[in-house]
Amino acid sequence: MKHGVYVREQKTSVSTPVVAESGVPFVVGTAPVHSAESPAALFTPVLCTDWEDAVKKLGYSDDWKTYTICEAMYSHFKLFQRQPIIFCNVLDPSTNKEAVAGAEVTLSGKQAKLPFDAILSSLVVKSASSSESPLVKDTDYAAYYSDGSLIVETIEGGAAKDATKLFISYDKVKTTEIGDDDIVKGIEAIDLCMATVSITPDLIIAPGWSHTSTVQAVMAAKAEVINGILGAKSICDIDCSASGARSYDAVAAKKSATNLIDPAQIAVWPQVKLGSKQFHLSTQLAGLMAKVDSGNDGVPYESPSNKALQCDGACLEDGTDVTLTLEQANILNANGICTALKFMNGFVAWGNYTACYPSNTDIKDYFIPISRMFKWVGNSLIKTFWSKTDSPMNRRLLDNIKDSANNWLAGLVGSEYLLGARVEILDSENPMTDLMAGIVRIHIYMTPPSPAQEIDFVLEYDTDYVQSALA
Repeated sequence: MKHGVYVREQKTSVSTPVVAESGVPFVVGTAPVHSAESPAALFTPVLCTDWEDAVKKLGYSDDWKTYTICEAMYSHFKLFQRQPIIFCNVLDPSTNKEAVAGAEVTLSGKQAKLPFDAILSSLVVKSASSSESPLVKDTDYAAYYSDGSLIVETIEGGAAKDATKLFISYDKVKTTEIGDDDIVKGIEAIDLCMATVSITPDLIIAPGWSHTSTVQAVMAAKAEVINGILGAKSICDIDCSASGARSYDAVAAKKSATNLIDPAQIAVWPQVKLGSKQFHLSTQLAGLMAKVDSGNDGVPYESPSNKALQCDGACLEDGTDVTLTLEQANILNANGICTALKFMNGFVAWGNYTACYPSNTDIKDYFIPISRMFKWVGNSLIKTFWSKTDSPMNRRLLDNIKDSANNWLAGLVGSEYLLGARVEILDSENPMTDLMAGIVRIHIYMTPPSPAQEIDFVLEYDTDYVQSALA
């Protein structure tokens, strides 16, 4: 028997939504981890929330052609000031290296400057010749990376304190062995993000690599299905090198040649520059999309088109300037290619279509913001109701899912992120055999707003005003 007053808690009938991340890039490429304080593991997602964090884990170099991740690091943190971002390095200094024969190096101010690609851990430093015993690091000399060089500095009181020359040998980073297969392996590591950094990115870029058909295909495949269930978008550069598309009228053919036609892909051309620095357009577009999303509470319902890029020019890979007219930019757009345009107020991203346009005219596939909204809503629903998997399938469960989803979608409608939305459980989609097997299908009807990409004013001379004015 019981005697007294009792309280028990019951589970809330409506689930709190778990909103998926948006505008979080997954960047695959080469990083100078040999210079990093705490080097990130190879082929492993690394979450970074600021510049210092990224440099500590991955290192940094202005040589973006050799160390491709550094371009995205600089763009995202320095120019667009967005976070977080996830990197995946494919460069292994322990294997991607070559030996540099020992040679005498003259000291200046007790310092010797070696190239940045010299691997510190491989240094062998001697006071005079190859026949002598090596000096002891941190006793006879110090070694550290600074201002794009590996500095070797003699220590007062050490065996080389009076030396004017040192005999130095080392290994240096060799990136020529890195190929598409390494980048592909890095892209596939996106499936590890949830387990390693607890965030699933929704943008995939590989600056310096995404122009090849092999890399593009894998980027599209992973963007379509991450961990077998989640979705993203890949931003792919169209080759604008000497062997690529060097004028606007050659871009569509180049896009077709690499089979860049998937709804999960966003095709971009050419590159952009800011001062002396040059960027792949995929890098800047990822930063811009993150900026636009964050201005809308993390909801990717707004197109990045006609929003300011961080550049003062468009160019080909070799730096040749590219100046597009509005008509030329629109021709690119009509072929499912986003570009950089200077027309009214500085350089902006220009284009609303994914790479599937014009061959695919399903609006949920070809409009960038609508396509992203479908992926984002889907990802959010999966994350919200994942905990319900394997629960008893009864009316309480279905009502909880339906009511929770409807309430969340209604909030999106109220904020005008969606024009309308509803949840239904249709008998036609749920035959008895499936219900008995523990399979239920829940139908989401939703309409994200289309971008207003054409606004037409009709001007007409009205003679009535003449009469009224002169009456």
